[in-house]
Amino acid sequence: MSVNYGSKRIVVGAHYGLRDWLSQRVTAALMALFTVVVLAQLIFTKGPIGYAAWAGIFSSQWMKVVTFSVIVALAWHVWVGVRDIWMDYIQPVGLRLVLQVFTIVWLVGCAGWGFQVLWRL
Repeated sequence: MSVNYGSKRIVVGAHYGLRDWLSQRVTAALMALFTVVVLAQLIFTKGPIGYAAWAGIFSSQWMKVVTFSVIVALAWHVWVGVRDIWMDYIQPVGLRLVLQVFTIVWLVGCAGWGFQVLWRL
């Protein structure tokens, strides 16, 4: 005869845990810092802010690497958030899977487009 002490916790919905929470905070901090750096460069740019000024900001190698990192961080940040929404609010497993696959394909496409624009400068 088995004795069941306490209740068994059943976790449903999104992935709970420190890893997802921490990844959201770290990627958000990285994106906020990047925004401050870009704004500072824009504020201290002399002359009109047109294509030449924007291309000048992103032309250096270090800025391309930082922007590349921010694009990856943005895609990861969005994936964690949208995946949690699908897991919490979409009950049919098949529809949830289709939405998750669509989200992955969309994010990879957007990140690829961002990389293409960045490295073309």
